Amino acid sequence: MIEILTKHYSTLLTAFGHTLAISMISMLVSLLFGTILAMFHVSKNKALNKISGYYVECFKNIPLLVITMFFYIAIPMVLDIKVNGMIAGAIGLVIYSTSFIAEIVRTGIQAVPAGQLEAGLASGFSYWETMYHIVLPQAFKIVIPPLGNQFITLVKDSSVLGFVAGMDLMYYGDLIAGETFNMMGSYLVISMFYVIITLPLNYLMAHIERKMEMA
Repeated sequence: MIEILTKHYSTLLTAFGHTLAISMISMLVSLLFGTILAMFHVSKNKALNKISGYYVECFKNIPLLVITMFFYIAIPMVLDIKVNGMIAGAIGLVIYSTSFIAEIVRTGIQAVPAGQLEAGLASGFSYWETMYHIVLPQAFKIVIPPLGNQFITLVKDSSVLGFVAGMDLMYYGDLIAGETFNMMGSYLVISMFYVIITLPLNYLMAHIERKMEMA
């Protein structure tokens, strides 16, 4: 294990950077899209309700690997374009994670007393302004724990990039394992790097939760 770390330090650091960047970008984009879909779902517009409902029910029931392979293999074949593994993996992560985040945020919105929305509308705010300024801050305070769990799951799910040459930890871990024939050592090192990402994220979400409870 120590030998793998010292000999492949540069490669592992590059893989760690790619995994961290893709995970963070996917988190932010998924949170944005998931929040929008959650607001669609609780709105009085039936068309927006259906769009949100169909999206969530569809993509949360399709395996992440299938979505990723669709953008890595099927789309390039049909449209005659080239999609590298990193982009295909990031798209797959965003599409898949958005469906779960939308459900989490929707639950938080529905947990906020209905009077908050009515008070905002009565004050002259539009539906979307009321959501942004009044409802969502309260909803996010409620759903921080499940959101944190979903973010950690997203980091671990990023290992799907290893199947599409996504230049992530899993991809380089497979290469190192094949080169050194030290399977246990290689995957222990890769596991350690995932823990380096997920453990601080776990503490960060717990810290944010405590801060919001005190606010």
